[in-house]
Amino acid sequence: MRLEAESLKNTLFWEKANIALPQFDLNAMIAITGAAPRWIHFGAGNIFRAYIADIAQRMLDKGYETAGIIAVGGSNGEIIDKCFSAYDNLTILVTLKSGGTTEKKVIASVAQALKIDNDFNAIKKIFTFPSLQIASFTITEKGYNIKNQKGFFLPEIIDDITRGPLHSESYFGRIAALCHERYTKGAYPLAMVSMDNCSHNGDLLFSVLDTIAEKWVTNGLVSAGFLDYIRDKNKITFPWTMIDKITPGPDEKVRDMLASCGLENMQITMTIKNALAAPFVNAEESGYLVIEDSFPNGRPALEKAGVLFANRETVEKTEKMKVCTCLNPLHTSLAIFGILLGYSKVNEAIKDKDLLKLLEGIGYGEGLPVVTDPGIINPGEFIDKVIKERLPNPFMPDTLSRIATDSSCKIPIRFGETLKAYIKAKKDCSDLKLIPLIFAGWLRYLLKINDQGIPMEISSDPNYASLEKCLNGVNFGQTGPFHDNLEPVLSNPLFFGVNLYEAGLGEKVEELFTQMTAGPGAVRKTLNNVLNL
Repeated sequence: MRLEAESLKNTLFWEKANIALPQFDLNAMIAITGAAPRWIHFGAGNIFRAYIADIAQRMLDKGYETAGIIAVGGSNGEIIDKCFSAYDNLTILVTLKSGGTTEKKVIASVAQALKIDNDFNAIKKIFTFPSLQIASFTITEKGYNIKNQKGFFLPEIIDDITRGPLHSESYFGRIAALCHERYTKGAYPLAMVSMDNCSHNGDLLFSVLDTIAEKWVTNGLVSAGFLDYIRDKNKITFPWTMIDKITPGPDEKVRDMLASCGLENMQITMTIKNALAAPFVNAEESGYLVIEDSFPNGRPALEKAGVLFANRETVEKTEKMKVCTCLNPLHTSLAIFGILLGYSKVNEAIKDKDLLKLLEGIGYGEGLPVVTDPGIINPGEFIDKVIKERLPNPFMPDTLSRIATDSSCKIPIRFGETLKAYIKAKKDCSDLKLIPLIFAGWLRYLLKINDQGIPMEISSDPNYASLEKCLNGVNFGQTGPFHDNLEPVLSNPLFFGVNLYEAGLGEKVEELFTQMTAGPGAVRKTLNNVLNL
């Protein structure tokens, strides 16, 4: 049996395979969405397919919503071809529970799957509908970068702010052009909802679009009214959100399990960006989505599907709790040191007693003291679940290399905000011992040699070229000093959120890096020494 719309009519097959089918009329949903779209989402990756599209499906299944969701893929559109168009926009979601059981269902809530380049005119048309309520985003932290490390606009952004909305080609140039289209066709209200793991993600999204709109006005490319539209909270809002759902790449064991059920087209392929793609997604059972309740054009009944709504202050607390303390920093810490120590899977690395102690120290010891309980989720209980259930889950085939991807963009958010909180609370950052260890470990990781002295691959990072240049001349087995190499990196707030020397941590990071570079076993030895201080 192939995964396609026609095959869903064979209910006996799906029942025998123990795969739940959608409980709504697929063709009616597609027609209703086309006539009056309500929700469009940018970023059609795993977290969208495993969580956002599932939220839409739960509303459809329960009859709380009749329109589906429109998915938009990135610039090359490959994910749309490989994971949507080839399967009539259907996905199989496999939930991997810590107890060893699985839950399988067909996700059919995607009414359309479009490419931001090839289908841009169709997307522009969608933005002219008064019915549109939400444009949401899961494009990763680095997707919002419109400037380089020196604070200058990227070349493609420079081109777009001089060309205007009719000829924009960069990602956010196009998003701004879509907003301009909505403005010119009626200035209808809309919620622009970032669901990425960024601190104050709504403000980040607003800043990017506001910057482009302001340049367009300054350059005489659009009317001043467009900038007023972007800044009018009665027209366009940028709610803050906190999302938490671990969705690793497609796993071969899951593919084989689905194949054993009789599904024929479950192949895993590699994209041109070296990401795995498949017609299924595997994800953990836990999931949290907290959204600031600010929707000027109304919204679907997302709370009926488990979404938590709160005011901005509460969202900020939950976002900081998760991104800066209770999950993401633990993820990054485990990835860096796990890879250096020879591990590849998350559930394998967390069994290492030293790494477990490291995560406990980062979370409970150095993170929680500056976290305010958001009230709707308890921070201590959240960490308990992460360390005791989620990360050790042997049925979650998550890899350390996936987590380590783009670390230079993640570290200033996942650790920098904690450092800023210490500084704001007038706590002495120099008393911290594990966060500087993570920074030193990351720089040690960039040398591409594991703790046994064996060359290793590291995950892709948009800033690796400049980091490599700084580390040029630093070799495994050397004993320093490395100040001249490290100072440009450690003093750069773009990498750590603050200047580490001004925070009292620069010299400590230098010392720890030097210790871990000394030779085979130096990472483990340094880790032990710091943990036992």
